Amino acid sequence: MSEPTGAARRRGPFKVGDQVQLTDPKGRHYTFTLEAGKNFHTHKGSFPHDELIGAPEGSVVRTTGNVAYLALRPLLPDFVLSMPRGAAVVYPKDAGQILAFADIFPGARVVEAGVGSGSLSTFLLRAVGDQGMLHSYERREDFAEIAQQNVERYFGGPHPAWQLTVGDLQDNLSDTEVDRVVLDMLAPWECLEAVSKALVPGGIVCCYVATTTQLARTVESIREIGCFAEPSAWESMVRNWHIEGLAVRPDHRMIGHTGFLLTARRLADGVEPPMRRRRPSKGAYGDDYTGPNADGGAAGR
Repeated sequence: MSEPTGAARRRGPFKVGDQVQLTDPKGRHYTFTLEAGKNFHTHKGSFPHDELIGAPEGSVVRTTGNVAYLALRPLLPDFVLSMPRGAAVVYPKDAGQILAFADIFPGARVVEAGVGSGSLSTFLLRAVGDQGMLHSYERREDFAEIAQQNVERYFGGPHPAWQLTVGDLQDNLSDTEVDRVVLDMLAPWECLEAVSKALVPGGIVCCYVATTTQLARTVESIREIGCFAEPSAWESMVRNWHIEGLAVRPDHRMIGHTGFLLTARRLADGVEPPMRRRRPSKGAYGDDYTGPNADGGAAGR
């Protein structure tokens, strides 16, 4: 049985073409690709790449200035944060939430809209594996080119499960029997009609948006389309901790708001979602609102 795509690049001694992440005594990272006969240079001296080729991961090298560097392969979160960017990347904290709460499983058939620099595409491809399918749609050709280069640099070549289409999802979506759809775009509500036709019953749509106005409009659009269960929305924040002897405290800086996530599950055809039983606040939808729950939620109590 052959190894999954990219697995050979994640283990064993360092080889020519591997990505290496060096960590200096102050915790700063430097990432480069191993090439025979090349030298790595810093303001603290240099050392030959050949010194690492064939060495086990977790080795320590010293520069001509006698500064020690720890050599490891970059983890996927390290890789996506240092990759060349055309658009902002999906942060690892959000990518991890998407993989968990959109329930991305090996062999899943996934559609993604808004590829950006390829960060989330890389996470999704590693989750669905060679037997899955990821069809990514990106409006901008220049972003698509950067994303393709980044994905292939991580996996060491084209991934067999990936198809990349330049164009709008709502105009080009031809996939059917899709398990999951991930929308990372300015107006995900524009794609909901097409997404609802592509998703299997029980399938999940997951949207990643930046602002509260986008979040509110997406949630209301999901409710109005009528073929999804009640959506769930949240955000995550990450705070590191400083630990030095008895000095245990949170870092002064943290990764705060990067975006909102929301998920909703596709209902079976012909099924209406159950009426929500919680009562909206008076005026929550505005005085001129005449849509669902216009009566203040009385019908659902």
